[in-house]
Amino acid sequence: MSGFIRLAGLDQVPASLRGAMVAIGNFDGCHRGHQHVFRALKARAAALGVPALVLTFEPHPRDVFAPAPFMFRLTYADQKAEIAEALGLDGIVVMPFSLEFSHIVAEEFVTRFLVGALGVTGVSVGADFHFGYKREGTPDFLRDAGVRHGFEVEILDMLDEGDDHISSSRIRALLGEGDVAGAAQLLGYHWFLSGVVVKGDQRGRELGFPTANTASPTGFGLLQGVYAVRAKLNGRLLDGVASYGKPMFNNERPPFETWIFDFDEDIYGETLEVALLGTVRGQVKFSGLDELIAAVNNDAAQARLLLQSTLPVSELDEKLGFFR
Repeated sequence: MSGFIRLAGLDQVPASLRGAMVAIGNFDGCHRGHQHVFRALKARAAALGVPALVLTFEPHPRDVFAPAPFMFRLTYADQKAEIAEALGLDGIVVMPFSLEFSHIVAEEFVTRFLVGALGVTGVSVGADFHFGYKREGTPDFLRDAGVRHGFEVEILDMLDEGDDHISSSRIRALLGEGDVAGAAQLLGYHWFLSGVVVKGDQRGRELGFPTANTASPTGFGLLQGVYAVRAKLNGRLLDGVASYGKPMFNNERPPFETWIFDFDEDIYGETLEVALLGTVRGQVKFSGLDELIAAVNNDAAQARLLLQSTLPVSELDEKLGFFR
């Protein structure tokens, strides 16, 4: 088959994706542990001559079960699709998750979606994967279902780094400490976020540092600080320094503000993808605007040095397109 395919649910599955090997999970972050599953999936699919497909869920189930969304999300549907395509998989299915969906029992999930809609050749999941009502679909249940329905099941051990498993929660904690480099090692790429550029309070422009502002989503848990960044905008790579947090002004759910170097274009309404390549400093409350302006100029100088010296951490990091 040719061309990456993205589906919003399984109502109309193209013939080219039926019979696929399928990896199932939330895959928030698509980190190295998830990539371990994806690469095993891809290898087995190639050996069998069938497509390699990711089946994931949006919104995240934990946000659905909570009174209101709260999670610090590492990747949303667009980022998951971008990473899956960069890894050479054939497609992704983003299943809408709701309270009603959560009541589908494990056996119905297997017969309705895996067997009926997809006609899977096989399924690959991590050892911690559960599915179906009350998480009754364990890895052992899935293995038995495969025997009953005639599809392969591969259960992959979780990947370790140091003295613990690689996990989304571990990466969230690192980003919450501002440890961009540590997060990149576990992700297998430099973490990036995406948003539509919106109008801010124009304070940066008044100070000589016009910023492209994107809204910080609910639960955004990045340490408030200053970061060396590289942005993608309509096929262009743009270097800059970004700030999250406004300790001198209104700091309630601040935007993510990116000062793009040597750039002065109206990009309101455009989608900006921003990769964090290094940490410059935490947020500081300065005594006045002169001290703030001096600090921003110093931040920019440090960010330029970080951008020059930071290298991709993997082949995937290169393929995601934030490095020249």
